Amino acid sequence: GKEVVIANAIIAILTIGGQQLFSFFTFSCPCHVGQNLIYGLAFLGVPALILLIVGYALNNQTWRLVTGRRSHFEKVTTSNRLLKCKLICFVLCSITGRALVAPVTWLAVTLINGSYYVCAVSEYVPTYYYGANPNVTASEHKRISATFPCSQLVPPEMTRARDEVILLLRYQSQVAGWLLIAVVVITVFLSYCLASCFSPLSFLHLRYWSSYVHNEQELFDEATEQHSRLYAMQHVRKFFGFVPGSENVKEIRIPSLREWQAISGLAFLKQVDEEHYDYSLLHDWALKERANERYLKTDEDP
Repeated sequence: GKEVVIANAIIAILTIGGQQLFSFFTFSCPCHVGQNLIYGLAFLGVPALILLIVGYALNNQTWRLVTGRRSHFEKVTTSNRLLKCKLICFVLCSITGRALVAPVTWLAVTLINGSYYVCAVSEYVPTYYYGANPNVTASEHKRISATFPCSQLVPPEMTRARDEVILLLRYQSQVAGWLLIAVVVITVFLSYCLASCFSPLSFLHLRYWSSYVHNEQELFDEATEQHSRLYAMQHVRKFFGFVPGSENVKEIRIPSLREWQAISGLAFLKQVDEEHYDYSLLHDWALKERANERYLKTDEDP
């Protein structure tokens, strides 16, 4: 839907901005043999991996998929198991598609920029690319090549060779970046086409279904907020004798020391029976204990 497209666009823009700031303030190639590759690949891959994990973690569908998987309430048959596997695969693909937006954007932008790639592979450029002195040993060639990302460390006689190598590596990096973008765009387009072809719903019916699911989730969230508030209100009223916001409160309940101790401490989700849980210590107390009748009158006219 439009919301998904807008959200993905915002994620991509934020990733591009973050990458530019990250490169400007933190990236500094070591220009040393054996360190360039690790440093360059770390800046290419580690942020992308972190963004991928964050993309999974921030998607509600991820937690809907994994939460309560150990529950034994649902009886699983062979046909039901097959259907569930198909549904899980579909949801995983959807979650992965959303989670890949930021890391793919990061990789594409960094490759088009070229700095990380130049740093990572500069020492591995063959000597025939820049006509190096044949009297220099291979290890010396590698050491000199590793300094190419840092112009101030390159010997004067190697300046032209250095410029040619940098142009070559930027060419390779930018081509790889645009190829990555092309592959992703084509894959996304074909995925949408295939999903539409195999959809059991017509175009308008599919739009209606998408709208229904969106509205249902909004209404469910509103009902959840109101239901939990009303349910909690009953327990708070039992403990204090009134609820916040009440008008003309004529008396309040005075909890005993034992009752204060009962609702204090760390709260854990506690299973009461096969189908119900206590959500908090106050909830557990309200369902089990009988409140005492000690009330204090309040002044009606302050």
